[in-house]
Amino acid sequence: MLQLKTYRIYFILLLLVMLICFMVNISLGSVSIPLEDTLNAIIGRTTKVDSWSYIIWNYRIPKAFTAILVGSGLALSGLLMQTLFRNPLAGPFVLGISAGASLGAALLILGSALFSGIFLGMVNDISLALASSIGSFLVLLAVMVVAAKVKDTMALLIIGLMFGSITTAVVSVLSYFSSAEKLQQYVYWSFGSIGNLSWNQLLLLLILIAIGILISIFSIKPLNALLLGESYAKSLGVNMKRSRYSIIVATGLLAGGVTAFAGPIAFIGLAVPHLTRQIFNTTDHKVLVPAVLIYGAILMLICDTIAQMPNSASVLPINAITSIIGAPVVIWLLLRKRKMIF
Repeated sequence: MLQLKTYRIYFILLLLVMLICFMVNISLGSVSIPLEDTLNAIIGRTTKVDSWSYIIWNYRIPKAFTAILVGSGLALSGLLMQTLFRNPLAGPFVLGISAGASLGAALLILGSALFSGIFLGMVNDISLALASSIGSFLVLLAVMVVAAKVKDTMALLIIGLMFGSITTAVVSVLSYFSSAEKLQQYVYWSFGSIGNLSWNQLLLLLILIAIGILISIFSIKPLNALLLGESYAKSLGVNMKRSRYSIIVATGLLAGGVTAFAGPIAFIGLAVPHLTRQIFNTTDHKVLVPAVLIYGAILMLICDTIAQMPNSASVLPINAITSIIGAPVVIWLLLRKRKMIF
């Protein structure tokens, strides 16, 4: 009972931290807006400068919500993969789903060199998201077909990595034949970006993440059983085939959706589950699932705040910031705890 009360306090504190990070994120940027005016803009009051309300509602709030969805989606998909494969190095990209999204983007951006300019003039935010979504869906479909024929989960992990290698190889071939301009455009996309989504795109991403979270919640019992091995899970009456499908589909929606709309973003999916286990000192997914959602959102908001370089027109690649800021934190925490909980 005491532990349950402690967890509730932790969650309340985490939500408060996330709210603070959200407010700081939308206050800082190339134009510094006082916190008081930020609050006034949110609640519909006038600000000292009329353009501040427009900036907050049309640029910063969508970007902050995108950061929350991206961080939560990647963190949860990483937790699902680490539990399914019982591998602390597994992340949301091990099934090749994100590589499929990258292949879809590469075909659209780099494909004009090979396909006589058929895609020329079609590259924009919407077409990129659509191409990436199709690529991740096709790889997910292939993984689902393989999962129906392979009983060994570790074999599925290896096959997923092979799918990723194949798609990476195809992207390399496309890169070799593409022009410098197109290659630069693809590299820029691969840096990741959370500041280009409209409200309609944000709504679609929210739907994908929400469905992935819902499937994950219904998979909590199988996830807890899998911690002790597939044999133990089967002895508890867990339908392994159905559970594996559910986890793969949830990961596909979460990681594929994020990659489609924000590009490939590293570190969050791998590290946040470990951070959460260390801080909460538990492997119970009833606690871990909501905890990684909040931790992922907080970390992504912090990284985005740093990436946008307050009071500067420059914006650093979010993909680089997530690793530069996050990796030392994980190393420090593991050294401090001296024990990995898994």
